[in-house]
Amino acid sequence: MKVAVVGATGMVGNVMLQVLAERNFPITKLLLVASERSVGKQVSYKDKTYTVIGLQDAVNAKPDIALFSAGGTTSEQWAPKFAEVGCTVVDNSSAWRMDSTKKLVVPEINGNVLTKEDKIIANPNCSTIQLVMALAPLHKKYRMKRVVISTYQSVSGTGVKAVQQLENETKGVKGEMAYHYPINRNAIPHCDVFLENGYTKEEMKLVKEPKKILGDDSFSVTATAVRIPTAGGHSEAVNVQFEKDFDLADVRKLLSETSGVIVQDNLDTNTYPMPIYANNKDEVFVGRIRRDESQSNTLNMWIVADNLRKGAATNTIQIAEYLVENNLV
Repeated sequence: MKVAVVGATGMVGNVMLQVLAERNFPITKLLLVASERSVGKQVSYKDKTYTVIGLQDAVNAKPDIALFSAGGTTSEQWAPKFAEVGCTVVDNSSAWRMDSTKKLVVPEINGNVLTKEDKIIANPNCSTIQLVMALAPLHKKYRMKRVVISTYQSVSGTGVKAVQQLENETKGVKGEMAYHYPINRNAIPHCDVFLENGYTKEEMKLVKEPKKILGDDSFSVTATAVRIPTAGGHSEAVNVQFEKDFDLADVRKLLSETSGVIVQDNLDTNTYPMPIYANNKDEVFVGRIRRDESQSNTLNMWIVADNLRKGAATNTIQIAEYLVENNLV
């Protein structure tokens, strides 16, 4: 299995290498790929040092799988070139997510849609992945009508520059700004760029992507995405109205039995999900599960996950694992 990691020197690329090693992904040859700026850099993986190569060299090497986390522009330009040489690309950018000819996959939910013919596979947005992990089993049983989401997203979702901004501000050091405003001791209701409808791109990803992943557009979604001063881990307050009524004990049981989901919901011991607990873990944590008493058949819950792992690197690698296990590459 010849595997290329494209964007290997970036934040998600680093986590991808960590997850590949932890999960012992079957690699016979590893290609670490990045932009021209980073070509020639040395990166270690499993106690071995690799030299970073450029994109064309990686295409020429004809990898079996390429794990992309190098931004939308790079993906749009290069993913088709990798696909042309028979490589299966799993792309972590937003480039292909809403392309009707490409699959948008969370393996636990819709891995079964994948075939050998899928040469470019899209990895969903980080905040979408943790959301659908909790919604999928509930939708199956109770049928969702409407979902209202408010996110509390960490600066690592923006990238290394934003993490540096938070660190600088915490120490009282002046430095480069990733945001228009200070993030320390602040909350910025602005994730990604604003669109004509007044929503941000991030908010519209949360509106559209769950419908594609669940293969159902019968429910409606609205979202507000907010950046908060945490270094890692996204949190979401989610309100879901169902067609059918539910029992809270059944909801907890259903979520507890869902692969990749951990219920942390004990008010007697103040147990609920928090980014500090989700850090460096692959699961999605759900808590504060309670009935919305203002209207019928409606549930409130709080969902937390490590956005660089399940929200990006881990889900990408789980797609690759699914491909390998099902002889699709």
